[in-house]
Amino acid sequence: MATVVELLPNAVWRVELESREQVLAHAAGARVKNFVRVRPGDRVCVELSAHDPGRGRITKVLKG
Repeated sequence: MATVVELLPNAVWRVELESREQVLAHAAGARVKNFVRVRPGDRVCVELSAHDPGRGRITKVLKG
């Protein structure tokens, strides 16, 4: 789980993990295809990259 902090160019977001670490994330799969909006303050699920822990992808936007 993470919170979107900032919207960056090229459909990249800066998200803050529950551990207070900030990483860059891009949208994955259906988020891109269906043009799901992600705004600062939204709660999201993020998968971190195994090769670069400072990057990840947003897999789900949580309600509420």
